Amino acid sequence: MSKRQATDTQALENGMEIDLPINGGERITGNIEKGERRKKKATGNDVGLGGDDEMGEFEDMFEDEMESEDEVVESEGSAESDLEELEDGRYIQKNMLSRIKEEQDREKEEEQEEMGERESKVYLPGDKLEKDEELVVDNTAYQMLHFLNVSWPCLSFDVVRDGLGENRTRFPQTMTIFTGTQADEAHKNEVMLMKMTKLHRTINDGKEQDENDDDEMDEDLDEDPVVQVRTMKHRGGVNRVRVKQSYDSPLGATWSDEGKVYIWDLKEQLNSLETSTYNLQAKAREPVYTVSTHDVEGFALDWHSDGRLLTGDCDKFIYLTQQRTDNGLFVTDKSAFRGHKQSVEDLQWSPSEQNVFASCSADQTIRIWDTRANNRKTSRLCVSQAHNSDVNVISWNKVSQYLMASGADDGKFSIWDLRTWGGGASGQKRILPVATMDWHKAPVTSIEWHPTDDSVIAVSGADDQLTIWDLSVELDPEEEQNGAGSRAVNEFVGADGSRRTVPPQLLFVHQGQRDIKELHWHPQIPGAIVSTAYSGFGVFKTISV
Repeated sequence: MSKRQATDTQALENGMEIDLPINGGERITGNIEKGERRKKKATGNDVGLGGDDEMGEFEDMFEDEMESEDEVVESEGSAESDLEELEDGRYIQKNMLSRIKEEQDREKEEEQEEMGERESKVYLPGDKLEKDEELVVDNTAYQMLHFLNVSWPCLSFDVVRDGLGENRTRFPQTMTIFTGTQADEAHKNEVMLMKMTKLHRTINDGKEQDENDDDEMDEDLDEDPVVQVRTMKHRGGVNRVRVKQSYDSPLGATWSDEGKVYIWDLKEQLNSLETSTYNLQAKAREPVYTVSTHDVEGFALDWHSDGRLLTGDCDKFIYLTQQRTDNGLFVTDKSAFRGHKQSVEDLQWSPSEQNVFASCSADQTIRIWDTRANNRKTSRLCVSQAHNSDVNVISWNKVSQYLMASGADDGKFSIWDLRTWGGGASGQKRILPVATMDWHKAPVTSIEWHPTDDSVIAVSGADDQLTIWDLSVELDPEEEQNGAGSRAVNEFVGADGSRRTVPPQLLFVHQGQRDIKELHWHPQIPGAIVSTAYSGFGVFKTISV
C-alpha cells in the first residue's frame, strides 16, 4: 500500500494554500520566508538626489538583439513584410517582437508565483489565526471528503458490513453506519441506520478539467451524497454503539444513559434500505433483548463474532451476554468481572483468542481477562499504571495480534507489546510501552488500528484533531545527522515564527469537525474513515493511506 506523508492542508481566506511537503514517504521541512519580494535597486546615486546625478544602469536582457535608435532592427534577408513599425518610428522583426512579449509575460508570471509563495505560511494545530484569516480545506489532500449534519449529536457509531464486496476502490462509494443520538430530552432519542450513497471522489474539486484527465474527472461528479435513514425510538441518550460484524445476521447494541444495554436485530431494517417498498414490521423497530444487570450507565461495549457481548459500566463491573445456540435467545451472566477500581471505559475482544478480552479503566490500568476462568475477580494480566491519567480507549491490532494501543485523558497514546507483559507476578518490574506519542492537547477520545496494515493507526482527540500515524516510519541516521546543529528534518516554523517539531510518524492531521468523539476505518473500503463529532459526521479518504 502506498503511503505518503501529508497534513490536512488548509488555506486562508485570501486563497493562500498551506502544505507540508513530502518526499518518498518522509517529511521535508523548510522555512517559508515572510515579507515582500526583494527587487533590484539602483545603487549609488538615485534620481532626484542631486542635479547632476544620473540614474543607475539596469541590465537590458535584449541589448544584444536591439540596435541603436537610428538603425532598423533587421537581419540579412529580411523582407519588408516581416517588419513591424514601433511607436517611435523604428522597425523591428515581428518574430523578435513576439519573443519580447513572451519573455515579458513569463517574467510577470514568475513574479506573481514568487510573491504567492512568499506570502504562504505553514499552519499547524495550535497556531493562532489573524482576525481576518480563516482555514478552508485543501481538496488535494483528500481522495474523498464529505460532511453530514444530523439533528442531534451522535457520540458513537459503528460501520455495518455489506454485500458489495471487499477492497472497494472505485468511486462513487456506498456505506452504511449504525448510530444513536444524544438529544436534549430523553424521549427524543433514536437509534438510526444510515445508508450513504454517491460518495464521489472530491480531490479534483475546484480544478479546471484537463484533456488528459477526462476519464478521471468523469468519475468525480459534482453531486451531493444521498442518505437514507431508518430510525427506531431509544430510551435515553446513546452512550456507545457497536455492531456484530456479520452480513448474514447483523446485530447492534446500544448503551443507554439510563443504565440499560439494548440489543437490536438490524436485518429487517437493512432490507428496507435496499427496497423502498419493503414492508417493515413494527416489531423490527423494537430491541430484541435488554441487558438489565447494570445498576448505572456505562460506555464500554464490544461484540464477539460469535454473538457474545461484553458490557462495562461506570461502577467498574463487566458483564457477559451470550446467545443460546438452541433457541437463539440472549442470556446475561449474573457474575461480573470485578478487577477494576473505577469506571470501565473500553472493552476489546482478542482477534485471535476465542475467550480472551481486554479492558481499560479510569483507574489507569489495562487488564486481560479469560472468560473460562472460575475466578472473575482477578484478571490474567494487568498493567497497573498504563497511563498517568484515565485510560479512555484501547484497540487490539488485528494483524500483529501481540500489539495493543491505548489512549488517555492527558492526550497521550501508547503502543504495547503483549509479549512483554509476562504473568503479572508480584515484584515484577513495571511494564512499559514500546512507544508513546504526545501530540494531542486534549483527551484521546478514540483509537483504532488500520484493519489490514499493522503499522497504521488513527487517533482522535477532544482538541478537534483526527490524526493518522505510520509507526514504521523512522529517521535514517544520515537524516538525523544532517538535522543536527540546525533544524531537525521534522521541525516546522509556525505562522507566528515559533518552531514546532512534528513526529516523522505523523502522516495526516484531519480537522474541520468540532469535538470529535469516535472514528472507525471502513473494513471494506481501504483507507476510508468515518468520524463522528458534536458538529456531525465526516466521511473521508486521505492521500496518505
